[in-house]
Amino acid sequence: MEITIQEVNQLSKGQYQLIDIRSEIEIAHGAIPGALCIDIDKIEGNPAIDFSKKLIICCSRGETSLEAARELVEKGYDAASLSGGYTAWLLYHFEEERKKEISKEVEQSIRKKFRKNIWCRFTKAINRYELVKEGDRIAVCISGGKDSMLMAKLFQELKLHNKFPFEVKFLVMDPGYSPVNRTVIEENAKKLNIPITIFESDIFESVYHVEKSPCYLCARMRRGHLYHFAKELGCNKIAVGHHYDDVIETILMGMLYGAQVQTMMPKLHSTNFEGMELIRPLYLIREDDIKAWRDYNDLHFIQCACKFTDTCTTCNNEENRSKRVEIKELIREMKKTNPFVETNIFKSVENVNLDTVVGYKAKGVRHCFLDDYEGEKAE
Repeated sequence: MEITIQEVNQLSKGQYQLIDIRSEIEIAHGAIPGALCIDIDKIEGNPAIDFSKKLIICCSRGETSLEAARELVEKGYDAASLSGGYTAWLLYHFEEERKKEISKEVEQSIRKKFRKNIWCRFTKAINRYELVKEGDRIAVCISGGKDSMLMAKLFQELKLHNKFPFEVKFLVMDPGYSPVNRTVIEENAKKLNIPITIFESDIFESVYHVEKSPCYLCARMRRGHLYHFAKELGCNKIAVGHHYDDVIETILMGMLYGAQVQTMMPKLHSTNFEGMELIRPLYLIREDDIKAWRDYNDLHFIQCACKFTDTCTTCNNEENRSKRVEIKELIREMKKTNPFVETNIFKSVENVNLDTVVGYKAKGVRHCFLDDYEGEKAE
């Protein structure tokens, strides 16, 4: 019998008619735009009312309107009372205005205070690695953390200034989030004016009883679901929120724990979804700058949405988490004597000299310096 403001907003304008039954004095102090102001006793049979639509009755606090809606329903009309009445609508309106102001302030901070360290590095990565091209339809994948939320705002800004047309969809996959975490994601999206599309899966339940590398399996399944749903939406790319620090940590982890030299690439072709590509637009942005943006705007995001652990954003297991912490501490210590160590690590994979490498892999084929050694001239 009752309907909330949020539920009304989900209806199209042509589906309902809002009827305000408050007194003329009350209405004179403020009214809901588009509402018909009609006395409660003059609703039935009133020619001004389209009875083919759902009638939403509004009073001051949702009490008188509830009784009026009940009587209309008993007489066969499709009617409901606006929960909380005009007061609830007013509070909702104030909250929406506040969210708009917050969103504007966040956008302004990207353009002004964080222009050099965030916006310029974002556009530099877009241009240097050719991440966005004309006609692209990009699924911006939002996990609910600081990185992906910032990425969403940056793409909104890019849409305003870019010189060629492309489309973005803000995609949230719910693999079985706890209700609290899902609410936080939804509320932050509203606050930042990010129009998210949520789709659900049961990945968390699927991997819950897997004993060997459940987090690795979860990450692969989540990536696959994102590709699949993005493709259904007509997208040709998915954008994820890995940043500069993720890149250099991955390089060192590969060397120290994986006995290999590799990096996190700025973009990749999907091997399982033809025509799909993964891009990393935050590739040149430092994590400290992302944290500074978050704190400056007094924003609060979830650390992880996994309902079983609530501890990580990338589904790394405990062993990998401790390795990443160790790598972070190692870099921090080296930085004390070499302030350029982070830049040097990052650039090391851009300056690989194959003439001085014992072995390497290319396109899945392993090569060794001995392959061409006998035919080379001595230095």
